[in-house]
Amino acid sequence: MTRLQADWLADPAAQRVCAMLESAGHAAYFVGGCVRNALIDAPVQDLDLSTDARPQDVMMLAEDAGLKAVPTGIDHGTVTVVSDGRPFEITTFRRDVATDGRRAKVSFADTIEADASRRDFTMNALYADARGVVHDPLGGLPDLQARRVRFIDDPAQRIREDYLRILRFFRFHAWFGDAQAGLDAEGLAACAEHAEGIEGLSKERIGHEMLRLLAAPDPAPAVAAMAQAGVLMRVIAGAEPSILPVLVHLEQEAGIEPDPIPRLASLGGEDVTAALRLRKVDARRREVLRAAALDGPAVEELGYRLGVQEGTAALLLRHAALGQPIEKQTLTRLNVASEQVFPVRAADLQPRLEGPALGRALRRLETDWIASGFTRTRADLIKSL
Repeated sequence: MTRLQADWLADPAAQRVCAMLESAGHAAYFVGGCVRNALIDAPVQDLDLSTDARPQDVMMLAEDAGLKAVPTGIDHGTVTVVSDGRPFEITTFRRDVATDGRRAKVSFADTIEADASRRDFTMNALYADARGVVHDPLGGLPDLQARRVRFIDDPAQRIREDYLRILRFFRFHAWFGDAQAGLDAEGLAACAEHAEGIEGLSKERIGHEMLRLLAAPDPAPAVAAMAQAGVLMRVIAGAEPSILPVLVHLEQEAGIEPDPIPRLASLGGEDVTAALRLRKVDARRREVLRAAALDGPAVEELGYRLGVQEGTAALLLRHAALGQPIEKQTLTRLNVASEQVFPVRAADLQPRLEGPALGRALRRLETDWIASGFTRTRADLIKSL
């Protein structure tokens, strides 16, 4: 018997929610990410529970227990119960009645086996009761321990139920899979066979999955597999994954935390903003980083104009594209440049210069100042006009 050890499990708030259900004769199982991550000692964020209690019963039990209940997705069986200020999503056991590749019509079920069978991967069909006992109705625990991302039952059927599972397959491998063992062959073949189904998904869902994949510590093997399976080209036309592993290596050497936007920039591709329905801030970052990396401004200018964080990202992207290592002193130069303040102000040149002529003079002096390694003084610059 496998027993879960986790601080959140012993939290009185969590135990109170479980007791609310169990005292009324209902099942109460933590499920999905919180169980999976606790078993592999990964961070746990959301606490989700499954139960045989119907949503209206959950609402009533929460009220009787003095807990706040919010019908966040009651039509689909989900009620959020707040205990000691912490939200717990409680969803009634469900089974799929019909699917169309994007969403499922569900009905309520009475058993943990039925609920587990509608999930995507075996490692996501792990449950734990209030005492930490792990329930594994579909054999997901050995897969989790082997870091093997495997579809439940027939991969093709799971994919046809929701084509987003193709992208989730690669994303979960990037986060939880064994890079040395590679991707599950049967699952990879099914993803390749049904890749065209991605085109029926909303761009928002695709973009959300891609950014989560690229935020993994090392997404390069998964992205390379996406390309080989013909999936990447359906997500981003013209994307090319060869620069990504070099960029990840440079990031790790420089001690840079994973950031999906520079990694996305490394892939290139056509009309990426529309393909992934990127937020304006992310689209702009990608464009700026890609331009700064490819247009070739000097290290000092990168640091001065973009700052240390964005300048470093652009510099790493440039070196990755060139396949070149990056020296510590280069990063030091960029850091120093990011702290510089241009000494000349518009008022220093007025009233001698006004309007467009003033703007052109300031830009020229700033360029000369950067080229000097930030050594030219205010007086020297003004005198040079």
